Amino acid sequence: MSEAAPKPKPKISASRRLFLKTKLLKKAMVMLESEKQTRKDERERILTEKVPSLQLSGLSVQDLQNLCKELHQKIDVVDEERYDVASKVSKNDTEIQDLSQKIYELKGKMKRPNLKRVRVSADAMLGALLGAKVKESVDFKANLKTVKKEEEKKEEVTDWRKNVDAMSGMEGRKKLFDAGQ
Repeated sequence: MSEAAPKPKPKISASRRLFLKTKLLKKAMVMLESEKQTRKDERERILTEKVPSLQLSGLSVQDLQNLCKELHQKIDVVDEERYDVASKVSKNDTEIQDLSQKIYELKGKMKRPNLKRVRVSADAMLGALLGAKVKESVDFKANLKTVKKEEEKKEEVTDWRKNVDAMSGMEGRKKLFDAGQ
């Protein structure tokens, strides 16, 4: 087990391997070219089916006008379809962005967007919040509640020696207890 297993010799020589690689690449190139040609032929065939060539010679002015009207109607239909598809694509893009944002939030790798500092006056902020232009400046301090500060109860400083006799014993403790409540 201490001996390392020797690498097996390749069954194909290097020159043979190179030859086979070049053959495969050539075959792939030929297949790619044929696939491109079939796509091009298919495209041409579909275009000839969908858009027949116009026969304008020998048509009267009225027939040409009718043909133009028909072409305009077809263009309108195609434009409506293109608009519908574009709106679906944009809706799907926004949905994809929202879902990817939710995924990032769930993973905890939230990227914080760079925000620009915007200076807004109080009037402009009120206008934005209320949805209408505020004509008069609002005094915020007038709307604040006034708070009266309670004066702290100051204990009278008395000479402790005068009260020693009155506070001694259980009666003095009871007075202290009652005063605390």
